[in-house]
Amino acid sequence: MDTEKVYCKSKIPYYKKILNKNMKAVIASGYGGPDVLSIQDIEKPEPRKGEVLIKVKAASVNSADVRMRSLDAGPGLKGFIAKIVIRFLLGIVKPRRVPGVVLAGEIVELGEGVDKFKIGDEVFAMTGFNFGAYGEYCALPIREAIALKPKLASFEEASALPFVGSTALYFLRKAGASKNKEVLIYGSTGAVGSVAVQVAKYLGCSVTAVCSKDGLDLTKTLGADKVYDYQVTDLSEIEGKFDIVFDAVGKISKAKVKHLIAVNGQYITVNGFDVAKEMSLNLEELASMFDDGKLKATIDRTFKLEEIVEANIYVDTGRKKGSVVIKIV
Repeated sequence: MDTEKVYCKSKIPYYKKILNKNMKAVIASGYGGPDVLSIQDIEKPEPRKGEVLIKVKAASVNSADVRMRSLDAGPGLKGFIAKIVIRFLLGIVKPRRVPGVVLAGEIVELGEGVDKFKIGDEVFAMTGFNFGAYGEYCALPIREAIALKPKLASFEEASALPFVGSTALYFLRKAGASKNKEVLIYGSTGAVGSVAVQVAKYLGCSVTAVCSKDGLDLTKTLGADKVYDYQVTDLSEIEGKFDIVFDAVGKISKAKVKHLIAVNGQYITVNGFDVAKEMSLNLEELASMFDDGKLKATIDRTFKLEEIVEANIYVDTGRKKGSVVIKIV
């Protein structure tokens, strides 16, 4: 009978019966559109030294997932170099790993030497270049961004927070967001934008937001002080100067909003990979914000794991409001 080794907190190995050592996971047959993705049975990972095994309850489809899947790293030399780097890290012809960079779930096994967590802990995490969120189980080194999920959050809500929350915190703090600063957020109903409005308010800023007509009410409920419908008011018609102009969807250039940037003001955009350098240490703060009622998870739609292609098709439309979540179990 098949068995597998499991380590408890005392680091003494014991053995338990395993009924099925396989799991369902998303596999990519190459780089491209949503149709490169499919569900397959693969071997369930085992936690190595310094790793935890997480039974994944929910994951989310973020811009990073789409970029990796489609090799959409932007135009120009930087984009070309980024595509080469992605292929080098993930696989030349197709990704070698199960995709997905954000998850929420329950720790079910501990690798040797792990004492930061215990079996049964409910966590949310960013997997980094380990990927693996789109599977029933994911083994992660504890050096990655893993934290106890917000106590008041469902697994679906928790999975919608790490990537977009860390992105918003990283960029806004990098730009100097603080009490009484004036911030304009373009794309306030996207996954990052909807959290950025809340994070900016949390940091004490006055927030002006820009979105489409069908996102006006949502943006107001998230705490924006003033909201513009970009289909009615062009950026050139917005009055005032802002300490920070945050392009939360990567669709406007600095030149297009130069007239809105105050002296010594900052223009920041999610269009690029800069965020990957420092965004992984904010999960505990995000959990505290959620449990304190200062942060809400904005979920547009929830799909089953078997609907991963449909979920990616929907994200590719660019019309989602907030996050798209994948319910694993």
